Amino acid sequence: MDFKQLRSFVAVADCGSFTRAAEKLYTSQPTVSAHIRALEEELHEQLFLRTTKSLEITRRGQELYQYAVHVLSLGERLTASWTQDEKTIRIGASTIPSACILPEILPPYRDEHGDLRFIIHQSDSRGVLTGLLEGQFNVGLVGMKTGDEHLAFTPFYDDELVLITAATDRFRTHKGLPGAVSYILRHEPVLMREHGSGSQAVTDTLLAECDIAPEELNIMAQLNDLASTKNLVAGGLGVAILSRKAAEEDCRSGKLLSFPFESPGARRKLYLVRRKDAFLSETEEDFLQFAQNFYRSEKPTPPMEKLPKPLL
Repeated sequence: MDFKQLRSFVAVADCGSFTRAAEKLYTSQPTVSAHIRALEEELHEQLFLRTTKSLEITRRGQELYQYAVHVLSLGERLTASWTQDEKTIRIGASTIPSACILPEILPPYRDEHGDLRFIIHQSDSRGVLTGLLEGQFNVGLVGMKTGDEHLAFTPFYDDELVLITAATDRFRTHKGLPGAVSYILRHEPVLMREHGSGSQAVTDTLLAECDIAPEELNIMAQLNDLASTKNLVAGGLGVAILSRKAAEEDCRSGKLLSFPFESPGARRKLYLVRRKDAFLSETEEDFLQFAQNFYRSEKPTPPMEKLPKPLL
């Protein structure tokens, strides 16, 4: 039996007539009759008692009716759910992408594609990669790349780590001086990111390149919240190593100062990531392509204190 046969059967039972059932289903009466006959042959049961004046459902027909209504309802719910999923993009995003990249990408993407819904799972990079592997979502944006053979990474944004400080005269005197970053890190309290973040993984390598041992740092606090980190730095609790993208607005407004590292290790990429064996919907595939191309048209810009565009 199939859904068409069950729909014809339920329609005949509801309408009490093959002709009216055919009209309800926008099909022909012979088609409805063929569906009922096929069901009766498969089940070896008579489903309707037909006379020249009436049509009555049999006891077995009544039993089938209860199941058929339930099955058709489940089928409609499944179809509706899958249709809704085609308009929903579930995204896992680490701290910097969720706070700085998605707000730039999602509005224009939705403008181009109409009625879409986004479900965003925010975590650190390792948490996002774990979520991808566990099937919680199919699309990820992270600040680190691993060697996991089950994941496919595509770089889409060039970022850079900078040292941020409060916008005070004491720190302004260090602007442009050689070795300013190393000096500040060794003499000021430091706010660090949480373990598992892409930024912290790059920071660990960057400090080694700058010949700064972990024990030389006066770590005041460890945070996993981007906004709190920037606010605490602005308030004078300490300094922090942060994504240039994440700090640019506060530096441009005069809330923070930024100091570039002289090491090439400060540069990093943000990645789009997916599970290699995952089946992506057309919408998810399209979003990945959109995100991959979104920043390609941008050109290098002056320092972020002057212009809002990121340095590529």
